[in-house]
Amino acid sequence: MPNEQAVARFCAFFNKLDKTCTEKLYEVYTEEVVFNDPLHHIKGREALSRYFATMYENVERCQFTYHTQQQQGNQAFVTWTMEFVHPRLARGKPVRVAGCSALTFADDGRVTQHRDYFDAGAMLYEHLPLMGQVIRWLKHRLN
Repeated sequence: MPNEQAVARFCAFFNKLDKTCTEKLYEVYTEEVVFNDPLHHIKGREALSRYFATMYENVERCQFTYHTQQQQGNQAFVTWTMEFVHPRLARGKPVRVAGCSALTFADDGRVTQHRDYFDAGAMLYEHLPLMGQVIRWLKHRLN
C-alpha cells in the first residue's frame, strides 16, 4: 500500500513539468496507467508520454499550487490550481485553472489510474480568440 510519499512524489513531478518531463514518467506512473481528463482518455505510459510531450511543447511555464490532499488505502485526491502560460492562449498571459486529481496507486507507489477534473472552458476554450468571446458571453448569460 502506498504511503504519503507517493502523493508527495506525484505533486513534485507535476511541478517540474516541461518539455523533458517524459524522461521520468516511469518513476511516477506504471506501464499500464490509465489517464483521463475532460479532453483526453489515454491508456499506457508510452501514450501518456506522447501526450505530455505534445502538450508541453509550446507551454512556456506551468506551475501547480496544491491545496487539499486526502489519501485512503491506495487512492488519493489532490485539489490544485494550475497556472500556465501558452503563447496562443489568453494572448500569452497566465491562465489559472482550479482542479482535482483522483489517483489510484499500485503497491509500489506509482500511479496506475489518474483522472483530472477541471473546467475545460476555463482552461482552453475561453482563451481562444473567437470561441472565447462566445463562451464568456454564454457564461455571463447563464449566471
